[in-house]
Amino acid sequence: MRINYSLIVGSVIILFPVPTFSRVTDTITIHHKFYSTTFSKSKRFPLVVKYWLTRSMLDCEQRYKRSKRFKPDPLIPEFTTLDKDYKNSGYGRGHQMDAYDCGCDSIAMEESFYYSNITPQFPALNRGSWKKLEDHTRKLVKDFDSVLVWCGSAAFENRYIGRVAVPDYCWKVLYIKKLNKVVSYSFRNDSPRLGDLHSYEVSLDSIPHLLSKLHYFKDENTH
Repeated sequence: MRINYSLIVGSVIILFPVPTFSRVTDTITIHHKFYSTTFSKSKRFPLVVKYWLTRSMLDCEQRYKRSKRFKPDPLIPEFTTLDKDYKNSGYGRGHQMDAYDCGCDSIAMEESFYYSNITPQFPALNRGSWKKLEDHTRKLVKDFDSVLVWCGSAAFENRYIGRVAVPDYCWKVLYIKKLNKVVSYSFRNDSPRLGDLHSYEVSLDSIPHLLSKLHYFKDENTH
């Protein structure tokens, strides 16, 4: 049995399959103001985060100050009270929807710091290629009005910081609506190789393949 996360591009529906098992449910989907997150209760990071980024979300007369406080998601606090797990772990708290993209809305800014939007990332990735891709996405929005973003992580090895699994891969898919174009990226969550963003581009088919290997379970509950 599988659950298909669908991305509609023009008249084409692109499916992101995640295997499911009837006996155990491990993931829960939560909808916040700007983003939706499908969160793994056992791995304690988001499997998939989805959001639209538009020009109006970036252009405002007054931007709210970036929050410095990561916090539990109030909808699932029992799985997202994770300050102690990340503290002194050597890993960065990697936003899936970037806090800067929420800077025009106080509620969205606060929600971007929920741990249901955070993944452990190697510092060089978090501050390097991942940040470069966030900046590139904003440039695409300014040039082409809107971008649909899917992003997430995949953990195959048994690495943990406290109770939080450390992903082996972080990925992102961009759908540029005005161009009807999809660009996909995949990053190893370790010391980055040299190269620009083009060197991290992968075929769209490789993202469902990556997700299909995950040992996650779909929970029908949503918030």
